[in-house]
Amino acid sequence: MKIPQHVAIILDGNGRWARSKGMPRNYGHVQGSKNVERICEDAYRMGIKYLTVYAFSTENWNRSQDEVDALMKLLRNYMKTCLKTAAKNDMKVRVLGDLMGLDDDIRNRILELQEATKNNGGLNFQIAINYGSRDEITRAVKRLAADCAEKRLKPEQIDETVIESYLDTHGIPDPDLLIRTSGEQRLSNYLLWQLAYTEFYFTDVLWPDFTKEELQRAIEQYNRRDRRFGGVKEETEHV
Repeated sequence: MKIPQHVAIILDGNGRWARSKGMPRNYGHVQGSKNVERICEDAYRMGIKYLTVYAFSTENWNRSQDEVDALMKLLRNYMKTCLKTAAKNDMKVRVLGDLMGLDDDIRNRILELQEATKNNGGLNFQIAINYGSRDEITRAVKRLAADCAEKRLKPEQIDETVIESYLDTHGIPDPDLLIRTSGEQRLSNYLLWQLAYTEFYFTDVLWPDFTKEELQRAIEQYNRRDRRFGGVKEETEHV
């Protein structure tokens, strides 16, 4: 079976999972955070090289203040936990999104985490925080336009490769497989540029219940797809 090099996941259903158990939404977010750690280990053991998860979107700021505050507290704690997990598992961590929209202490913890793990050789783990794809593209275009205005770049030099170099994901291969949990079937402003040729897999399973076996099912479905690029079928080898 061919293992996708890069898997992206929209972590959905934490709140519904908590309500189904008579617990507050924040309990679901805590359990969802713990599940991220488990799936990181499972993904790496399966041979996945890049895993990108959607943790907090630019639209999530519109949630209730209590929920946003709880998510920020969880994020602070997760940065500490992730630093230990990354050291243990040789994981390289990179955060996507507009870090300037976060509190100084969270931003500093993110920078510390990225610096501490930059030379690790295990799973490449990307976390999208304060991320929205339209915002990412808008920020990229602004930087690109500024470079053109300052004569560092000529408009005729702009192609897909140049644009990619201005995105948050520069240097990271595009996802082969996108997984969204909880039954929703939309992208929710996630990696719009990068998902141009990605296979989608939707499952009704809520994120805290998403297991190694569920990830295996998604990869099996991925292997049954007839992937074509520009009319040319992708060569796949089954082992």
